[in-house]
Amino acid sequence: MDVYLPIANLSVNGLVIVGLGALTGILSGLFGVGGGFLTTPLLIFYGIPPTVAAASAATQVTGASVSGVLAHNRRGGVDYRMGGVLVVGGIFGALIGAGLFSFFQSIGQIDVVINILYVFMLGSIGALMLKEALAALNIRQSKSQQRAAKRRHHPLVAALPYRWRFYGSGLYISPLAPLILGLGVGILTMLMGVGGGFMLVPAMLYVLGMSGKVVVGTSLFNILFVTMATTMTHALTTKAVDLVLAALLLVGSVLGAQFGTRLALKLKPDLLRLALATIVLLVALRMLFGLSIQPDEVYSVVNL
Repeated sequence: MDVYLPIANLSVNGLVIVGLGALTGILSGLFGVGGGFLTTPLLIFYGIPPTVAAASAATQVTGASVSGVLAHNRRGGVDYRMGGVLVVGGIFGALIGAGLFSFFQSIGQIDVVINILYVFMLGSIGALMLKEALAALNIRQSKSQQRAAKRRHHPLVAALPYRWRFYGSGLYISPLAPLILGLGVGILTMLMGVGGGFMLVPAMLYVLGMSGKVVVGTSLFNILFVTMATTMTHALTTKAVDLVLAALLLVGSVLGAQFGTRLALKLKPDLLRLALATIVLLVALRMLFGLSIQPDEVYSVVNL
């Protein structure tokens, strides 16, 4: 089933795009990540221009997040107060990211910037995830060691003023910490077409010290609103959102998120982290290889 993408100006197999969306949805339900960190590179590998891939992937991440939030909400897995602070930071970050996106687009370097950001982010985070997953699989901790390893928020977070109680997460910390975290995620969402969950989930666990019970649902809640703001900003400024591409991705992601949420309850978490880390590193290596070869077209289209 071939379909034409007007903004991308090419024809693609619609079933392949729906399949990519389904993969995004499954990852969203399993790990609390938007999945855009894989969707955007895979679209680029498939021949979609990086600018269109990044802008359109943010759209379908919204659909996967809606489905995932509803599923996690049914079991009390969303801290709405924490999510609200993250969303405020994320919206401001999206506005900053829009300015950066337009600047790099105006000088014809946005495609290179997107690829470099993906290599750096996926490579560093994938390596950390792989290290932790292997350690969890190889080391059997005693009960006393497990108690000693209980998550605490970072000392820098503890030093921030104006503390609030986040009852859903069991925390008493400054709202400035999640606000700053949301700001960074918003910038990345705008530039890379990602939900930011692949960075947000580890930060919520190891920096904020949130309970694992609410991390995935709260991450998806934040991703939902930030990607909505990002999509609107892209549509009004960069005009790089391909509605046909986004719709095909959206169909697959909504269905995949429900399946991923059910699957997360059945599979061993350590094995899931190992699988995700491996996928992330493979994508980072493939994008690094892509940066090392000369493209067929050495110029980028610039909006004047």
